[in-house]
Amino acid sequence: MIKLKDITDYIESIAPLAYQESYDNAGLICGNSNMDIAGAIICLDSTEDVIDEAIKNKCNLVIAHHPIVFSGLKKFNGKNYVERVIIKAIKNDIAIYAAHTNLDNVQNGVNAKIAEKLGLINCNVLSPQKNGLKKLITFCPTGDAEKVRNAIFQAGGGSIGNYTECSFNTSGTGTFKAGDDTNPYVGERGKQHQENEIKIETIYPSESESKLLKALFLAHPYEEVAYDIISLGNANQTVGSGLIGEFSVEMDELDCLQFIKEVMKASSVRYTNLLNKKIKKVAVCGGSGSFLLKDAIKAGADIFVTADFKYHQFFDAENRIVIADIGHFESEQYTSELFYDILKKKFNTFALHLSKINTNPINYL
Repeated sequence: MIKLKDITDYIESIAPLAYQESYDNAGLICGNSNMDIAGAIICLDSTEDVIDEAIKNKCNLVIAHHPIVFSGLKKFNGKNYVERVIIKAIKNDIAIYAAHTNLDNVQNGVNAKIAEKLGLINCNVLSPQKNGLKKLITFCPTGDAEKVRNAIFQAGGGSIGNYTECSFNTSGTGTFKAGDDTNPYVGERGKQHQENEIKIETIYPSESESKLLKALFLAHPYEEVAYDIISLGNANQTVGSGLIGEFSVEMDELDCLQFIKEVMKASSVRYTNLLNKKIKKVAVCGGSGSFLLKDAIKAGADIFVTADFKYHQFFDAENRIVIADIGHFESEQYTSELFYDILKKKFNTFALHLSKINTNPINYL
């Protein structure tokens, strides 16, 4: 039997909770991380109907994109749908887990699934996150440098874009005097020692810090490991909001809008003025993406596919881009497939069910 922790740890290895936005509440909403999981229902929203579906299918885990709880609950009396869902889940020993903006913000996450459906190529993060990278600097004897470097790499250090095992190394001389209570790897107690050392510098995502330092200490031969950690302002090109890519063949604007409507199964598409130009470069953002409009324009996108634009925000296109608002549910509906694909790679004997409940709260006439 698979433990809940095994499943959530794997999801978070792909979409770390550290990548979620400050307002979000991704992670384990209810349930015991050590509980055995018989099966899971995958959905966009964990509504009461979805919990009933889980009960019917003898599943004790619901994996959702949207967290059912965004802010603290002060009472559990069933007066609203959030409280009723939590009460029903707890009564039936069903865990609820959500991967929301953390799954949005990884390069191969929600927006990559949209890009895949639209057939986009040459995709990159539209608005990369800043302040999520750090630099580790450490010093070790020349003969141990390879071992220390590899330990750092295996712990998540040294990845820059599509490149891995990246580091910068310089030779120098380290000096130290070992005290009376030490057991020095080189040199003698009470005498200053000089050692030929390698200075290793490498970048890592901040959420990997504890794992990386643990690996460093285990691999490093010295009793006292000398190291520096520096926070960087560099943007992490593989983490952030939205995605931008290209059609392999450019389209007429109306043909493009019709194509998007059909592929994304949208009942309607709200769009801005057409610009009488071909559509080649496409920006996408699952869910509410109006905050990325300036980024889409700056990136040279011909069209921006997203949801939840307000009336006055459509004016901000200013005839520089076509906004295609396809609806929140419609833009994220394929997230369930994404969850399924992720989990099947790791847990191929695990009972996974795509929810058959349409949780879209919006109807169209």
